[in-house]
Amino acid sequence: MASLRILLVGNGGREHALAWKLVQSPHVESIIAVPGNGGTAGLPKVTNSTAVKPNDYPGLVEFAKKNNINLVVPGPEAPLVDGIEGYFREAGIPVFGPSKEAARMEGSKTFSKDFMKKHNIPTAAYENFSDYEKASEYLKNVKHNVVLKATGLAAGKGVIIPQTQEEAQQGLKDIMLDKAFGDAGNEVVIEEFLVGDELSILSFCDGTTIKSLPAAQDHKRIGEGDTGLNTGGMGCYAPTKLATPELLARVEREILQPTIDGMRKDGFPFKGCLFTGLMIAPDGTPKVLEYNVRFGDPETQTVLPLLESDLAKIMYACAGPIPYLEDVPVKCSNKFSTTVVVAAPGYPESYPKNIPMQVSDAPQDITIFHAGTKLTGGALATDGGRVIASNAIGDSLRAAVDKAYEGVKLINFDGMYYRKDIAHRAFRKSDTSDKLTYAQAGVSIDAGNELVDRIKAAVATTRRPGADAVIGGFGGEVDLSNAGFPGAPIVVGAIDGVGTKLIIAQKMNKHDTVGIDLVAMNVNDLVVQGAEPFMFLDYYGCSRLDVSVAASFVEGVAKGCLESGCALVGGETAEMPDLYTGDDYDAAGAAIGVMKSEQRLPRKDAMTEGDVLIGLASSGVHSNGFSLVRKVVQKRGLDYTDACPWDSSKSLGDALLTPTKIYVKPLLKVLASEPGATAVKGMAHITGGGLTENVPRMLPKHLSAEIDVAAWELPPVFKWLAESVEPAEMGRTFNTGIGMVVAVAAESVEGVIKGLEEAGEKVYTLGKLTKRPEGGNGCELRNLESWA
Repeated sequence: MASLRILLVGNGGREHALAWKLVQSPHVESIIAVPGNGGTAGLPKVTNSTAVKPNDYPGLVEFAKKNNINLVVPGPEAPLVDGIEGYFREAGIPVFGPSKEAARMEGSKTFSKDFMKKHNIPTAAYENFSDYEKASEYLKNVKHNVVLKATGLAAGKGVIIPQTQEEAQQGLKDIMLDKAFGDAGNEVVIEEFLVGDELSILSFCDGTTIKSLPAAQDHKRIGEGDTGLNTGGMGCYAPTKLATPELLARVEREILQPTIDGMRKDGFPFKGCLFTGLMIAPDGTPKVLEYNVRFGDPETQTVLPLLESDLAKIMYACAGPIPYLEDVPVKCSNKFSTTVVVAAPGYPESYPKNIPMQVSDAPQDITIFHAGTKLTGGALATDGGRVIASNAIGDSLRAAVDKAYEGVKLINFDGMYYRKDIAHRAFRKSDTSDKLTYAQAGVSIDAGNELVDRIKAAVATTRRPGADAVIGGFGGEVDLSNAGFPGAPIVVGAIDGVGTKLIIAQKMNKHDTVGIDLVAMNVNDLVVQGAEPFMFLDYYGCSRLDVSVAASFVEGVAKGCLESGCALVGGETAEMPDLYTGDDYDAAGAAIGVMKSEQRLPRKDAMTEGDVLIGLASSGVHSNGFSLVRKVVQKRGLDYTDACPWDSSKSLGDALLTPTKIYVKPLLKVLASEPGATAVKGMAHITGGGLTENVPRMLPKHLSAEIDVAAWELPPVFKWLAESVEPAEMGRTFNTGIGMVVAVAAESVEGVIKGLEEAGEKVYTLGKLTKRPEGGNGCELRNLESWA
């Protein structure tokens, strides 16, 4: 890559930030800013020039040739919409910016809205009008709140958000008749007013490939609390907690890539920086508010300090004769950035210029970006509405915000105004009204408990010698010695399925791990009763038998049986096309185990207050709660083939298909010797119902489990789920990182933990048994707020 001699067109804060970042590149030899400002004038390698006007495009071409310019970077939208790229293309000089045809995406709101409709890119409902009377009549009849947009360029201010019908009609008159935004108001877009949070994404594009900078949130209104008139932007911060990896993946899949692909297919490929303004609805759905065809302001001042890659190399990869952005890294810091804009008195309405100003030197991590400033005889003065901005980066958003306001103290001029609440939306208390529950996913734990209570009497009528026919535990028992087989052991049976985790297996065409799940769910229920599994049977029902799928599944079952030490002795396969559809299948299994009477668990009569509860780490979500997991995935707009949000080395589907951990051999080993043989008083397999519902199944009625959920770190998959699920619901739906809970005599807990750790288990001390209060439940989860 040759040394770059850059022509930078513009004089705002965006251009100062671009120049500031570009001069850091070893590939940049020099930059001429036309006309530049007081900030660009102080940068190394940068020269301001007024030898040619920024809107004299033939003159700029001649100026560029004279100065051996080999890359042009237009900052504002006006030259791009005017077609500056074409003038330089004819001269053979690369431009980081779109063609005149592509710039219509910002130059005409009507054009961009029609483009989105054509390419099925989500946006607000709208109508275009060039006739004032028709537009006024439409406003009288429309039922939803609206936004009025002048369709042409209006320096980022041609938008009115009326609160009443009267304001809407007055706003329409201002735009179309009184020409408040000049010729930009010859045509107007009347758009549905969207509710939610705004997000700005700046993306590098070379016509085919798109790579984005961290998502930012701008503050358009002049007043604190987002009140008052619209401005070009009073401040910004990035990244935002709103922009989760799942949301960004959805935006790229549904909006950004379709936009770039659509422009290329329509004959005007986009090269440069595409600014996409988004509204994120309360349900997480992203919709496009607008496109800009250049870097945003103040977004540029906010995100460029986070960019660690060479901006000049990125720009040339997009603008050069052979696009190669795909091969150039766009790497950003994991820190936070905040920008506070300082405006002239009166802005965004009429304001004075030429106010003398002083700016002190900034410390590390604070950068002052000039916008409407000028140097006259070495003296700095205001020369615009948005005059200057303070940017800061920090290890947290709070730190970045505080530093940015420290930077504002370095700026001084009469009447200066700035908002004091930048990033306030990031610090507001989170609204939990959109959190999901298991019941919303179609599964009722309470209904399941009610069913058990309803059928207990019917089940009890089936008693026979050796079997008391009591349900509600983890497995069912038959004492063969009391059933007419003297000297025979107690037989324990468990039956279970895999549940809707199978849907993910079907979508990923990966079936062996759910076979392991089927075994694990059954044998773990056996071992908590002290039994050793020795036999397993499976059932496989489908619409049509796909031999490869069924074989993969059964191979997984066999693997689970080997891991738990039991034999796969039989099964049933059923084809039922009238019951299942397409490639659907379901599976169930039954495990049989044996034990001696002295091995039976739980030993409820031996449990006392103060017994210690320890937990064995799970391998993931295991096989329960997947109706809710799938609801979360759907809400986040993800596909199972997308990158896993908590482990980018694998897909989301592969991560969720991690098989259930089988605890049989480690637990049997501990139960077979002291101190475990006498110290372990009960065990609970944490399946559907989570800790809240499963731990009480091993306890006597007078005791309760007190568990401190801060005793272990929530694994990444559960942290991700907790963003969409309330803490209490997490505790009664998922295993939350603990797949097995063991009640142990306090004096022996160290020995039991040591034995389990030697067997390869990760063990946590969770809490203890306490007296159950009158009417209290059997499990109290403390410090749930740590999961929020």
